Amino acid sequence: MSDRSFLNWPFFEDKHRALAFELEDWAKTELADYATTPANVDLACRELVLKLADGGWLDYCVEKKYGGKNPSLDVRSLCLIRETLARFSGLADFVFAMQGLGSGTISLFGSKEMREKYLPDVRSGKKIAAFALTEPDAGSDAAALTMTAEKDDDSFVLNGEKTLISNGGIADYYTVFAKTGEAPGTRGISAFVVDAETAGLEIIERIEVMAPHPLARIRFNKCRIPINQQIGNGGEGFKMAMETLDIFRSTVGAAALGFARHAMDEALERVESRKMFGAPMSKLQLIQAKLGEMSLDIDASSLLIYRAAWTKDNGAERITREAAMAKLFATEAAQRVIDEAVQIFGGSGVVSGFAVERLYREIRALRIYEGASEVQKLIIASQTLKENK
Repeated sequence: MSDRSFLNWPFFEDKHRALAFELEDWAKTELADYATTPANVDLACRELVLKLADGGWLDYCVEKKYGGKNPSLDVRSLCLIRETLARFSGLADFVFAMQGLGSGTISLFGSKEMREKYLPDVRSGKKIAAFALTEPDAGSDAAALTMTAEKDDDSFVLNGEKTLISNGGIADYYTVFAKTGEAPGTRGISAFVVDAETAGLEIIERIEVMAPHPLARIRFNKCRIPINQQIGNGGEGFKMAMETLDIFRSTVGAAALGFARHAMDEALERVESRKMFGAPMSKLQLIQAKLGEMSLDIDASSLLIYRAAWTKDNGAERITREAAMAKLFATEAAQRVIDEAVQIFGGSGVVSGFAVERLYREIRALRIYEGASEVQKLIIASQTLKENK
């Protein structure tokens, strides 16, 4: 087991410590077959959704009144789960994350009827969720969205494209953001839930990436949905998306932390077992310096992640600055830790089949999705200037 001493920090309650150890034991046996990239990624994701549901872990993605574990989303639990899953299987972490992110806006802003329609099936694994914000010409700049949703009697008609959508092609529904024109820029964006079988929703491209998971480009061509599929009020979609990301950005950092801990474990085993110049590598001062820096990055990441999660769980309305710091630092730090682990492994570190090679591919996307590192720096600066005033 990786270092668990951080569980003694005052950020956690006994329920969080119990969760971490229970999930650790479950993952050791249930995720052994998913440690490497499967031949059929779509099939593996469908299997993992049901496996996570059967284990009770998707209970943490929804509120208690809809079959979940806690009265509201507990960010510390979400982070602990993602950190642990990421250490054992990047794909299992991805599946859990998307069930949470794809239903998060519904949990926070959906009507009672909408929550009853979707959340129990998210928890049970009957519905696979997706979050569709990014467009071909609108990634970090959400105000540049061009997809539209026009009201027509008792319906909305959606037109446009989304791209790089996780779970694209296997999701049962998509949480979609489109321009409705109530006001200029981000104040004219609304949120909707679109079932995958809706006429006019087309998967036009499956996208392959270096750490395989279901990803697609989606077209909405005169896609008509009932008016009650709008989430909350019109024109508030951007705010909803940002508040959803406030919660889940911290968990991205937690997944990166899980990857980093795994890399650290691999590196420690390597330096103790591998001899160089007649002694274990661990005796070399340059190796010790690397291990010291890796350990520092891991602990600093953990502190930022669980500070953000604790702050949200203790009643903060928004944790924009804290979540951005956690996401930025943890993903960048994990990249450094994994890179050093690859270096410690030498030539073997870039050979397919070695864990550190897989981690090197898996970590890279986390510095981009849910707000690239450069965007997080702007968010942190903006919040810092705002607080200074």
